[in-house]
Amino acid sequence: MANSPITRFSFLLMLILISASTIGQKKFKVKVIETVTTPGNYVPDRYVFVDEKGNKIRELDTAKYTTCFYNEQYVYFTIVTLKDYTKANKNGWAAIDADERILFTVMNTSYGEPTPDYLWEDAIRIIDTNNLVGFANSKGKIIIEPQFEAVSTFHKGKAIVATFCKNIPWNDHATEGDCHHFSTICTNHGYINKKGKVLKMGPYSFEEIKKEIKWEDPEDDY
Repeated sequence: MANSPITRFSFLLMLILISASTIGQKKFKVKVIETVTTPGNYVPDRYVFVDEKGNKIRELDTAKYTTCFYNEQYVYFTIVTLKDYTKANKNGWAAIDADERILFTVMNTSYGEPTPDYLWEDAIRIIDTNNLVGFANSKGKIIIEPQFEAVSTFHKGKAIVATFCKNIPWNDHATEGDCHHFSTICTNHGYINKKGKVLKMGPYSFEEIKKEIKWEDPEDDY
């Protein structure tokens, strides 16, 4: 039996959507052009995006960006701070693509220190406006929507998650401008898979779940 017009239309629409999502993915590399700074005259470095043929895509406006992370690899997004992107400046970092579109906010991994998360097992931790945590992959696609209070990196396809969490300050801070450090204490722990499915959750400690799934911290490898 021949395909109906509706079936053919649905198939064509699906092809268009797939094509549109692929076209938007551009790999690029960040080149840093260092500037000469003299006493009393600070000039920020310049950040230029180039494609895989070495052609310039764009240069970031130094009046708009304060930081841009870079390496020698071609990527689908880079991590930056924008002067007017309050959420990123306070609790995370903006991830932008080759067209400077903000894809998501990357989680800051250490309280009181500028330390954006990094890709591990093709997953980077991201946060929403409520500071809930999820994951995106190396292509800049959100693979697990932000929904967890606290989450570790993935190790062999599993990540530790926690609920009923509180941030306990290390010590008193004299002023709001002080560098604030906290320890995150949670009542329940469990773990998820790469699809975000909770495989276990309950009144377990972090160490108990870590031992059960043989989770390892990637920082231990450095």
